[in-house]
Amino acid sequence: MSDQIKHYESKLAYETDSWDLFAALNSSDNVVVIDARSEEAYEQEHIPGAISLPHRTMSSETTAGLDKSARYVTYCDGIGCNASTKGALNMARLGFKARELMGGLDWWRRDGYATEGKKASNGKEIQCGC
Repeated sequence: MSDQIKHYESKLAYETDSWDLFAALNSSDNVVVIDARSEEAYEQEHIPGAISLPHRTMSSETTAGLDKSARYVTYCDGIGCNASTKGALNMARLGFKARELMGGLDWWRRDGYATEGKKASNGKEIQCGC
């Protein structure tokens, strides 16, 4: 039974869903959202306030200005994309606290949250400018 509990605790420690991310972004939590896809995909549509940091470009140089005390949430298109997994792994290897957004941008939109970019969609907007 303890292996099962450890498994689920680990999932919750390293993954988050769109509801929890939205709540964190609307609070004073020190959370930074990273779009781990290409810059072109980011320009088309992204989570409001997210920074574009493609997983292939993550290095000590490209992350030098990032706050090590923040919690980073990486995302990509959705369950058919593994850029968020690669991004979270890269960030963890670089010494950051990282989580992966389950379902990515697809589930973010499905859960009714707004996006930004050339193909922005309407939805619930982040209210906190924290």
